[in-house]
Amino acid sequence: MLVPERGLALFAEIDASLPDSLLAALSEGLPEGLADAAASLPDERLIRLADAVYRPLYRRPRKILGIGLNYRAHAADLSASEPTEPASFLKAEHTIIGYGDVIELPPQSKRVTAEAELGLIFGRECRGVDQGEALQCIAGVCLILDQTAEDILQVNPRFLTRAKNFPGFFSFGPELITMDEVYGLFPTLSEIRISTVRNHKVEASATVADMIFSPSYLVSFHSRVMPFYPGDVLSTGTPGAAVISDGDVVECAIDGLGTLRNSVGGGATESRPGE
Repeated sequence: MLVPERGLALFAEIDASLPDSLLAALSEGLPEGLADAAASLPDERLIRLADAVYRPLYRRPRKILGIGLNYRAHAADLSASEPTEPASFLKAEHTIIGYGDVIELPPQSKRVTAEAELGLIFGRECRGVDQGEALQCIAGVCLILDQTAEDILQVNPRFLTRAKNFPGFFSFGPELITMDEVYGLFPTLSEIRISTVRNHKVEASATVADMIFSPSYLVSFHSRVMPFYPGDVLSTGTPGAAVISDGDVVECAIDGLGTLRNSVGGGATESRPGE
């Protein structure tokens, strides 16, 4: 597993040929020297895992692509017809937070939801790939909490960009789990179980097998629309959302892969135009 940029910055201090951030490592190709650099770190530079403070894996991916209504049970819960093609949307870098950061509730919304998702992180440029080779473009997976101002979206589905792009509406990490590690735990991605958890209660849970469009299909389909670049993130949809309020703790829990946890805050007072 690869952790956020500070750890790689330490490696770069030891060996200038190593990348100093995870995004740089993905762009340049994950180097073989990382394990040797980690082993050579002096004890005083090491941090106990229990004392580590996690941050987003990186702050400026070129693209964050989200997928809506991609689990059969979730679509049924919303009384939505099952889509015949993936429904996708883009999120901007200002939405990014990491493990332990606060999800600030925007004053413009009275009903915000958090949605646990499995994220795919691209390791190389990807354009027009077939489904059979799509996952060869993926460096690894991560955990995601994707937030939505649901009441804004319900007014008009064309408000999707606004409903999805408030600051703090995209938490991802805390680690990049490389594909060899994933396949060491699961024979296929379809066995991975994703759960949306609020205040220690599971609000929704399903395996990748319940997806309407599989991860490989999502990569192939969208690669024929737009190119993907190293570090781009594809968030594959949620088994179900949890309505969140000030003081809540929300989690993306993925069996075998860990937990991403964020608290919820009340947010700032809305300013009026001209103030």
